[in-house]
Amino acid sequence: MSTLAVGTIKSISSAAPVFQNTSGTEKGQLCKVWVNFNGTGTVAIRDSFNVTSITDGGTGIYTVTFTNAMGNVNYCSVCSNGSPTGGRYIISPESDGKTTADARFFSQQSSTGGNLDAEEVSIAFFGDN
Repeated sequence: MSTLAVGTIKSISSAAPVFQNTSGTEKGQLCKVWVNFNGTGTVAIRDSFNVTSITDGGTGIYTVTFTNAMGNVNYCSVCSNGSPTGGRYIISPESDGKTTADARFFSQQSSTGGNLDAEEVSIAFFGDN
């Protein structure tokens, strides 16, 4: 076993690097887009990668706009949110609000299904770009 310690990894093409086993079989890719933002009051990005902006579409409705578009709309999103009031909350993508350039999400209270603003929203995207 060996360790690779470098400061920068570059792909030989415009595509992101992929991880392969010794047979050349792809074993994984890096996250293409991620964001952590405040979803209450004035929506504000805390930290992000490949995100141009967050748009507040009303109570518990957010659109994440990508800096570099995804290759198709078949990407995966992983989401979490939290609220200081406790309780159970869910954040989920809107399937027909998804494009290669952005994605819309709803933050909802799990018991009532009603939209609510979340204090902390984190979303990561995986797919082709």
